Formats: sequence, structure tokens, C-alpha cells
Amino acid sequence: MKTPDSLRSARWFAPDDLRGFGHRSRIMQMGYGPDDWAGKPVIGIINTWSDIQPCHAHFKQRVEDVRRGVLQAGGFPIELPALSLAEQYVKPTTMLYRNMLAMDTEELIRCHPIDGVVLMGGCDKTTPALLMGATSAGVPAIYIPAGPMLRGNWEGKVLGSGSDAWKFWDERRAGKITPTQWLGIEGGIARSHGHCMTMGTASTMTAIADALGMTLPGASSIPAADANHIRMCAETGRRIVDMVWEDLTPAKIQTVPAFKNAIAVAMAMGCSTNAIIHVIAQAKRAGCDISLDDFELASRKIPVIANVRPSGDKYLMEDFYYAGGVLALMSELRPHLNLDVMTVTGKTLGENLQGAQVYNHDVIRSLDNPIYAEGSLAVLKGNLAPNGCVIKPAAAEKRFLKHTGRALVFDSYPAMKEQINRPDLDVTADHVLILRNVGPQGGPGMPEWGMIPIPQKLIEQGVRDMVRISDARMSGTSYGACILHVSPEAYIGGPLALVENGDEISVDVAKRTIHLHVADDELARRKSARAIPEPRYERGYGWMFNRHIQQADQGCDFDFLQTGFGKAAGEPDIF
Repeated sequence: MKTPDSLRSARWFAPDDLRGFGHRSRIMQMGYGPDDWAGKPVIGIINTWSDIQPCHAHFKQRVEDVRRGVLQAGGFPIELPALSLAEQYVKPTTMLYRNMLAMDTEELIRCHPIDGVVLMGGCDKTTPALLMGATSAGVPAIYIPAGPMLRGNWEGKVLGSGSDAWKFWDERRAGKITPTQWLGIEGGIARSHGHCMTMGTASTMTAIADALGMTLPGASSIPAADANHIRMCAETGRRIVDMVWEDLTPAKIQTVPAFKNAIAVAMAMGCSTNAIIHVIAQAKRAGCDISLDDFELASRKIPVIANVRPSGDKYLMEDFYYAGGVLALMSELRPHLNLDVMTVTGKTLGENLQGAQVYNHDVIRSLDNPIYAEGSLAVLKGNLAPNGCVIKPAAAEKRFLKHTGRALVFDSYPAMKEQINRPDLDVTADHVLILRNVGPQGGPGMPEWGMIPIPQKLIEQGVRDMVRISDARMSGTSYGACILHVSPEAYIGGPLALVENGDEISVDVAKRTIHLHVADDELARRKSARAIPEPRYERGYGWMFNRHIQQADQGCDFDFLQTGFGKAAGEPDIF
């Protein structure tokens, strides 16, 4: 247990010396007095709000709710703005900057007089980035999910963010939706603050944070516009103060069993493929040995039981919350969970699940009545992806789960855009579309380009799915027979770089295999003839990114930020 004189912030404010004088006088400059901070935990509130972050638009108010809770519990709140990663606007991809936000978070905590921290995020990369940074910093931390937005609406139809955008865009390409109707979809698909209300990356990663024990129980399911979200924020502010006194740090919560719980929940939710990259990165920060094998093992035994788009066929996150939310889903998953793990409540997961129940058994199914009999994701390996690649079988047409077809290769995103709608493109629905040089280094940053558009000539014929392979990612709201995260990536010489138009490729999801039907000696010949691409960056953050980014199967973290890379310098003794 902590005492007032053992608080980290006391190093700044308690000493009767010149530096202590400087710290106290400057905080008094802002209108505070000794009664505000003396003997109280200083709580950092790391806020990823910005004017161009629609998912976090309500954080201006929510930070005040957190502050209220901190004050009620006897803490001293300090808001610290951090890098805001707006998925819709940051180019080429927010993934390029996930690690930057993680570094921002870690250093904000390390260099300020912070005893505990509340992390405010929700949009795709903000959840893993904030948790990665706080985990490395090592002070008590608790996460506030932004919450999903309300259901979309257009002409009496319920719209799901992302998923329905792709669906209706194809219908517009096919000439079945007018410009006026399209404007109505644009105005109706995102009608409140909050992140995507489908089971995209945002909902996936906040649910994972919840299952990991890093949020108040069930916090991830609460819609952003619901009054329960306001109350949750205030309660989080109160709880972090107690966590400081209890010295309940992320290391005591984020254990291997906790990460395996999170993976089980993700599989049952119909999670985004992005979950694999982020969870592996988070686990490595916590010093936990989690790999693709853990996802594959869970995939074989955990069915999809959340009937939420895009893996489900009907419901959205708002429905999921009113059906009982993530606590209800975890109560169904009890046989597959370690219930003894610690959580931010200071109680075990089993204790947190007491009283949880399902209120709508079509939204949250039982284990014996799943949406999909296996987990949300499958890990494939073979000569095209020696270190693995990922597919979301529940969101693909079943006929493509075992398929052989000829390759049609695009060497870059611009090349794909230029060619994909050509009426004379030599392509059939049985072809395997390949987009390469769009991985961690090649993208750069591994953009969400893996849901390669169906060629225009096939769209007009009614085709809506094909096998597509890339070293990119795709949005968690996307769907289709998209094989992603091919590792190692083409840009650094992975086998994907050696595929030529017309090569046969076989995929067998049941057997977890992917195979390029080209002889080894021919692949060796192609490799020796391959030109080494120029570096994407020659200066700045991008230069550092390209030299230190790990591959997809390793979580795409910087190697120098991993636990065990080297000894930290610690805090300078400058007080």
C-alpha cells in the first residue's frame, strides 16, 4: 500500500528545497494551493481529443467527468493532451503513428509528477497505443473507452459504419444507388459522437481492454451517447485514486492468462483482424509471450457468439450493450476463461462477472448456438506466408474458404486504383487478387488497403467477393475473403514479392494453409533478379520507423520499445 510520503509526485512537491519551491510556486501560479495537492495522488488524464477526431468529440466533456471523480476520491487531476489519431483523416494510415502515441504516453507519464493515469481513447489505434505506453511506464493505469456511436439510419434502414459504406459503395458502382441517395447515406451513417458501432477495430480493441481487466467491468460496451458513459467516466476517476493507494499497476493485471482471456473474448466477438497485431504488441510490452499460435489455438475452440456486423448478420454495438454487453458475453464464455485474474477493480474477473446475464439470446448466442462454429480469425501458413497471414472466415463467402485460382498482381496501391476498373482487365471471379508492397515498411505503415475492390467489370456482373491477398491490413468493419498481414512483407523480400500474374495459389482455411504453386528453384531465380526498393524515408520519424518497425507477426512495435530490449535509464535524480 502507498502512503502520502511514498507517492511518486511527492518527489516534486514535498521536499523543502529550492527545486521543491519551484514546483510548488509554479503550480500555485495556476491558482492551486497546498490543499489541492498535499498528500494526494496526482492523477494524469491523458486525453486524445482533437478538433478532427469525431470518435472522441465528447472527450471535452468527459474529461470533466473524470476530473470530478478524481476530486471526489481525494486525488488531484491533471489533464495531459496526447497525439490524437483520427482514423478517417490521418494519411497514409494511423498505424504509422500508433507507436508514436505509445511513446508520447509513456514519456508524458515518466516526465511529469504522475502517480496514476486515466487513459482516454477508443478510435482504432488509440486503445493499444495508450495501453502500450502506460504499461511501459508502469504506474497504476485505467482505460476509458470512447464508446460506440448510435446506430446509423437511412430510408428506414439501419446502417453500420464501415460495413455498409463498402456494401452500398459497390451498389453505387453497379449503378443501383443515385447521388442523392448516396448523400443520404453519408449523412445518416455516423449520427453521434463515438467510434464505429460495428465490430470494427475500435469495438474490438476496447472489448479486449475490458476483457484484459484494464477498464471498469463492461465499460467498453456503453454507447458514447448514453448517460451511463458519463457515470462510468466519473467512477473511473474515483477508482484510479484507490488504485494508486493500492499500487495496482498494469504488471499485476496484464498477465499471460489475462491476455489469453482477451483473445478468447475477441474470437467470440467476431473481432477485427487488427486485434492480432495490437494484442501481440501489447503483450510484448507487458513481458508476456503471446504469438500467432495463441490466436490459432483459440480460433479452433472459441466460436463466434456475438451476432454483430460484419461477422454477424443483423445487430450493432448498441444492440450488443442492451443485450448485456461484454460482461454477458464473458459469462457465456466462462468455461474458456481464467476467472482468477486480477482486474482494475481490485477484484478477480470471476467476481466482476457475478450477476452478468444475457438479455437477448439472438444478439449474444450460447456456445452451442454460435454465429460461426470456430473463432473470428484464422492464421494460415505456407510458402507464400512462412511467418503467417490472417483471414476472417466468418465474414467471407464460404466457397472461398477452399479455393485455387490464378494470381492477378498489383505492385502498389496507385497501380491497383489505376487498373481495377478497366473494362478490359483480364480477370474472373476465380482469380486471386494480390496487392503488395503495402506492409509495415512498404505502405509505409501497413495501411488498411487489404479489402481490395472487386474489379468494376465483375461488380457489374453481380460479383461481391473474391480471394484477395496482401501484406496490408483491412478495417475491422470490412469483410470478404481477404487474406492479410502476409509476413514477411513483399517490400523486404518476402515470398509475396515473387508472385507473377498467372501463378496458381491455393487457400485451405480448414487446413490453415496457403500455397504458391511455383517450384523452389524458380522462386530462387525470381528472388535473385529482384531489385531492392528504395527506402520510403530518409529523415525524421519515418526514417526511425523503417529501421525499427517489426513485422506483422511480431506486432509492428519498435524493437527498441520491447521489454527485454535493454535497460531503461530510470528517472534522473534531479530533484
